[in-house]
Amino acid sequence: MEGDNSQVEMKLSSDMDEEVGGNGVGEHLNHNSNRKPYMAQKPGRTPKNLCFMAAATLLIFIIGYLIGYLVHRKKDVAPNCAASVLTFEKPADHETVSHCLLFSCLPSHGLFPPSEFSTANHRAGSPGDESLGNKVLNRFKEYGMKTWTDEHFVKVQDPPASGYNKFIFKNGNPERPDGFLSYSANGNVTGAVLYAHYGQESDFRMLRDKNINMSGRVMLVRAGRISFAEKVANAAKMSASAVLIYPDSADYMSDETTQFFGHVHLGSGDPYTPGFPSFNHTQFPPVQSSGLPKILAQTITAGMATNILRQLGGQNVPESWGVITKLGDETDVITVEVNNVLTEKKITNVFGVIKGFVDSDRYVVIGAQRDAWGPGFAASTVGTSVLVELARSISDMVKNDGFKPRRSIVFASWSAGEYGSVGATEWLEGYLSSLSMKAFSYINLDGVVSGRNGFKVAASPLMYNLIEGTLKEVNYPIQAASLYSQFAKANWEQNVLEPMKLDNAAYPFLAFSGIPSVSFRFTSGNPEYPYFGTVLDTREKLNAATSNQVPQLAETATRFAGHMVLRLVHDHLLRMDLMKYGNIIRNQVAQINREVNKIKRMHPQLLPKALTVQWLIMAHGSFSRASQSLATDIKNSDLEDIEMCRMINDRIMSVERNFLSPYVSPRESPFRHILLGSGPHTLKGLSNHLEALRTDNPEADADLFRKQFALATWTIQGCANTLAGDIWSLDNEI
Repeated sequence: MEGDNSQVEMKLSSDMDEEVGGNGVGEHLNHNSNRKPYMAQKPGRTPKNLCFMAAATLLIFIIGYLIGYLVHRKKDVAPNCAASVLTFEKPADHETVSHCLLFSCLPSHGLFPPSEFSTANHRAGSPGDESLGNKVLNRFKEYGMKTWTDEHFVKVQDPPASGYNKFIFKNGNPERPDGFLSYSANGNVTGAVLYAHYGQESDFRMLRDKNINMSGRVMLVRAGRISFAEKVANAAKMSASAVLIYPDSADYMSDETTQFFGHVHLGSGDPYTPGFPSFNHTQFPPVQSSGLPKILAQTITAGMATNILRQLGGQNVPESWGVITKLGDETDVITVEVNNVLTEKKITNVFGVIKGFVDSDRYVVIGAQRDAWGPGFAASTVGTSVLVELARSISDMVKNDGFKPRRSIVFASWSAGEYGSVGATEWLEGYLSSLSMKAFSYINLDGVVSGRNGFKVAASPLMYNLIEGTLKEVNYPIQAASLYSQFAKANWEQNVLEPMKLDNAAYPFLAFSGIPSVSFRFTSGNPEYPYFGTVLDTREKLNAATSNQVPQLAETATRFAGHMVLRLVHDHLLRMDLMKYGNIIRNQVAQINREVNKIKRMHPQLLPKALTVQWLIMAHGSFSRASQSLATDIKNSDLEDIEMCRMINDRIMSVERNFLSPYVSPRESPFRHILLGSGPHTLKGLSNHLEALRTDNPEADADLFRKQFALATWTIQGCANTLAGDIWSLDNEI
């Protein structure tokens, strides 16, 4: 800054100019000057020089920072596992993801669900079912998804093509119901009617306590509380000859002529290929599921049941049943005839996938059944529409909003759901080895809207925290408040959660395949929506049940499922809460311990003195310590490492699968989950076996109990071992 000339150029050192005799900018720009080259001179360390150097350094730093900031904004979020399985901190771009979902999940059509997915006849394997499957497939293709189909040839029972099922009560006129129960035994039986309330095990125990002979009786039971298959299986244990099931007016607000349809296979999938898929030309010997009933089963209308109930004699029903009728006596004779026809059908499952950008070989599956006995508007149409809307909205987020899911999302449209989740189960059986460590969650969309005054969720305990967070994030459209504040109240687990039942389409994913699963629904409470399993399940009936709020409720169901999907595929660690299972195991172990102590105190001869619950208690302790060890590993690991995240997620994913007992046959006990499954191998089954021993039930077997007890103990210990990780980290107390 020397004289007038210095104002047009900033120079790093005036001393250099003085050394070469220059007088400013002119000579500095003169390339023909005879002075020594400028850069050859050694600069001096004057305050002015240092000031210029500091300014240049600051300028370079600011430019670099701006470049880095712009590049960072365009990048996908860096791998980071900060959101642990214990503390659910929101990822940096979670608000962006939620915002995108909030708006892109809104249906693009004026009518929701779209009328194109609403048809009058789309029973499994029919032309209507195939046409609907093609519509779903074409939608997936329009959204740019990779698509494929999966064909199975399954055996199902349909009503007789010529002829009919019938019953005759007390030599009256024959009654010919149009409804039927697939997989019933065929034939003709005559026996005395016995009213058995809902056909639950507790109902039959009450009848047994009244010293009523149930052998050869025809059980008349109400629909509801448990599945048709469980009612028939419970009756078969009592040596009944047949079961008639009817909708009672206290449970179903339908008229007296409504016909009901369903199935009575105590399992899922094709019962003639148990444990393996029903592909074409499958080379397996003829075999049947142990869940196929050996007694007759038939639905009848409420009017037909009322006519029977009015004429029954015998004892009064137990007061706790809350009904006024007789149980029936040996003179109340009825003849039941079932002539169902076994047929083979080709069914097609339809799939589309949005591939992940990091762990593309790990995926969440979202599914909905496509078939129905009749129109099936609540049973299948709404769920199929929500499935397609989710596929559209998330595809748009990937294409238009730059969303990059870490993991893949598989969208599945199942066929033959009404026959017992046949399409879904056959897919699981066909690819179980591939799915066991790759499919980390299943979200079921069947029946998501059947009312408006309640909200229920059935799920694996691993998913409870994810569900709770989603309830708080998604708003209830009618009251402009979150689902949590509207339905959870003081205790969300008590008010929202319900057990996952055998007839829930998510159940085989959880109890057969060991995949954490969730199913949810808007409901009317009690009584429930009365048209499931009927040909009256129409748009008009569902609109009446929801006060014409079907579009708003379906959109909310889409958002609820969408939020769970995004958290599962976007967050770096899977949001699974291991502590919930620890609590469940502890409670069931305590129950078994109490039962064992009762027997040793009251009937010491039934169990050997050496039998102890200590091993089971130690196995529970191993699981608890392994869960805590995983939490510690998360805190102490380098969670910026993608591979580390993957290893931790694999340990989390192993939990559900390792609760499947490896000691029972999928053919004999397909639902092998020892905590949530069904059968004598489960912890609940052990408690029931102990109760049977204590009450001198002739079916109780002390030696069999000891075997099942030991295998259940080691199943829990095996799960703890896998969760612990490396072989040198195992807990070897047992």
